[in-house]
Amino acid sequence: MMQLLVSPCHRLLPPITSSNAPNSVKFRHHHPSLLKVHAMAKETGEGSGATAIEVAAIVGGLVSTPVIGWSLYTLKTTGCGLPPGPGGSIGALEGVSYLVVVGLLAWSLYTKTKTGSGLPNGPFGLLGAVEGLSYLSLLAIIVVFGLQFLDQGSIPGPLPSGQCFG
Repeated sequence: MMQLLVSPCHRLLPPITSSNAPNSVKFRHHHPSLLKVHAMAKETGEGSGATAIEVAAIVGGLVSTPVIGWSLYTLKTTGCGLPPGPGGSIGALEGVSYLVVVGLLAWSLYTKTKTGSGLPNGPFGLLGAVEGLSYLSLLAIIVVFGLQFLDQGSIPGPLPSGQCFG
């Protein structure tokens, strides 16, 4: 038994030759022009490119995740969220950004439960990247809100307060 395991391979297999001997293996020579290869993969979006929802999710996610990062940094350093800005535009952008990330996470979780995998990659892999950034944003939100709660005893509400912007 031990001899079989350490014996060279050429002793176990019959010799391969292309001669006309009765016990030899014969090779067929195929012409390369007869060999055809067909790719059968499907593109995302059924070949028509990204859908309008995917493009909106990509744009929304690429805008929202940096805004959330700015918001969390401001919250951790000052104890307050972003300032309202002119006409409340910065505060509104902050609130909408949190909603966009929640929507992306909900879409991702729904897709994961239905298909077993996350969102499709989308054009240039951007939808997959936005999905990953959304999960990282969720992690950052949990960490910063938790630290804020431990330091201040609460987290700021969704509307500007007199304590921060009075």
